[in-house]
Amino acid sequence: METSIATAIKKLASTDIFKRDSKTGEWQTGLFVGRPFALDYDRAFLLVADAWKQRAKGIPQGAFLLAYYENEDEVSEALLLRVLRPTKLPTDSDVISSMIEYYKDNLKTSGIDTQLDSFTRYQFSFSGIDCRTLGTFYHTKDGKVRFGADIENYYSAHNYSVIKPNHDVLGTIVNFRDGEVTGKPTDIQIGKVRYSSSARFQEQESSVSVYVSPQDFLGKRTALFGMTRTGKSNTVKKIIQASVQMSSKATNKSLYSSSTNSLETNLEALTKDGIPKYPVGQIIFDINGEYANANLQDEGTAIFDLYREHVTRYSVVQKVGFKVMKVNFYHDIVSGFELVKSQLAEDTSDYVKSFLSIDLEEPEDPTDISAQTRYKRKVAAYCCCLFSAGFRTPDKFSITFEGAKELNDLCAGIDPSKGISLQQATNWFSTVWDNYTSSDFITKYQKTKGREWADEDLKALLVMLTRKTKPTGSANVSGFRKLRSIADLHTETADKSFKKEIVEELRNGKIIIVDLSQGDPTIQNLYSENICRQIFVESMGRFVEAKPNNFIQFYFEEAHNLFPKKDDQDLSQIYNRIAKEGAKLNLGLIYATQEVSSISSNILKNTQNWFIAHLNNEDETKEIKKYYDFVDFTDSLVRFSATNDKGFVRMKTYSNPFVVPVQVDRFPNG
Repeated sequence: METSIATAIKKLASTDIFKRDSKTGEWQTGLFVGRPFALDYDRAFLLVADAWKQRAKGIPQGAFLLAYYENEDEVSEALLLRVLRPTKLPTDSDVISSMIEYYKDNLKTSGIDTQLDSFTRYQFSFSGIDCRTLGTFYHTKDGKVRFGADIENYYSAHNYSVIKPNHDVLGTIVNFRDGEVTGKPTDIQIGKVRYSSSARFQEQESSVSVYVSPQDFLGKRTALFGMTRTGKSNTVKKIIQASVQMSSKATNKSLYSSSTNSLETNLEALTKDGIPKYPVGQIIFDINGEYANANLQDEGTAIFDLYREHVTRYSVVQKVGFKVMKVNFYHDIVSGFELVKSQLAEDTSDYVKSFLSIDLEEPEDPTDISAQTRYKRKVAAYCCCLFSAGFRTPDKFSITFEGAKELNDLCAGIDPSKGISLQQATNWFSTVWDNYTSSDFITKYQKTKGREWADEDLKALLVMLTRKTKPTGSANVSGFRKLRSIADLHTETADKSFKKEIVEELRNGKIIIVDLSQGDPTIQNLYSENICRQIFVESMGRFVEAKPNNFIQFYFEEAHNLFPKKDDQDLSQIYNRIAKEGAKLNLGLIYATQEVSSISSNILKNTQNWFIAHLNNEDETKEIKKYYDFVDFTDSLVRFSATNDKGFVRMKTYSNPFVVPVQVDRFPNG
């Protein structure tokens, strides 16, 4: 397959788009369709005739045309045009008047009985076409053909001849990248050129393949927009396939080899040939479960089915063949507390805010006895909150921390330094808080030490545990009951956070599928944000320490359910941070949605690759027309059918200077 692609691309690179007959001067690159009657840096207005259109098998909207400047011996440049819409000719008013008079006479308008003379029929056959000028193909001094995404100069319109390119020349046009024909050993075929929903003329011609470079997607932001069942998921799978192929060619099979200790390895993530230095990790947030599970619509093309050796699946519920995304909150204190903070982030209660602001990170200095004592006491109180909220405890679990003898005596002789159960610890802390203002030990402690026995963090924990904002009085807040909503995220068996496991597997080039199909929206957001944050923080840490980052690709289906909304300007949100800062960390972002207008503008503005399928309203197309040259397609995006035109997209990739209309191949075989 790769050999045939390389051969095809090599042929495209050798195609001469300036080839003409030396005797007749006619262009061998396509069929003549017209001449410009007006031309500038942005637009070209063409005069075309019905006979020229018919010979060229039509001029569909969106078609590429070439305008050659012919007023020189050796033609060295051609303007690339895109057909937009019909335009009026200066003579149209006279022609229309003649037509109306002809119709009024009730004469036959077709066949051999027509009474139109030849000259009038000839005049009636002309029409105008409005075209966008996309750029210039030109010869360099060394004889190579290059493309510039603008027009350096233009001449009088009558000096140009416009042709509709043939199969080979069209292939060369649509596969130009960074000024030359694509041709990397890792390129893959994404689909074929398709101009219109109606395919009467196109079916009579040979298909023209369109290739993409996976380099355009690695570490970049890619959007797939379109209504449900328009082929977004199929396109995502093609991108995953391309990334797998790239990953298999990695020059180093592990990120953790001894050579990665050198600072030099962090300078570039790709070799000169465009091959990644390390395996590419990919993580798919699968809201509908279509990547992790085989289903009828895939016909055996689920990502898990095709790449079993490379895929690890995670689920929010216990399922055969899946790892469960649960955390042992008692064992992994920090990760568990992050989930707590995410769940309670919207709570505005003062005592909850105080609880969420506590620091449960272990002190860096193990010899600081005072800091270590306060830390162990906080962890114990936090675990008591979990216990009271119904988080199941591991077998034979006990907690140890230092308690003053006076406080132990106050708590019926319970000595936490010898290891006690969470029930005993809960009783100990509750008793201490109930007697906090009356205890002689605590009062004396404050006078002699100059500070309270319980710091602000511990007091916030005691309020959460006892549900009392003040030591005296009865319970007046929900306290630990706030934690019951996330008790299902806890497991008493796991000894390692699933987030850490996921990062390690991604660093080794694995495909991770996070099946969120059986979780409620709150859980979906919670897991998605926390996993993304873990990967981002770990990547940033490696970047700061001058350690290499392999490419990690994020995939989001139904992104409007997860991403910040259009007007949300909070750049600290993890998805915004990945969009804005992920490039330097080799983090790629691929997202699919039918609601363009709902996506944060910060993410849209940082998106380099676009695949646009059918959209059903102008609110969405208004957003699309703000970017690149999609304004040329907004009308057709609404007009086309979601049912009959599956996989028909307008594609703009990072290295391609203009949008190409493409029928995406069926995954995986094309």
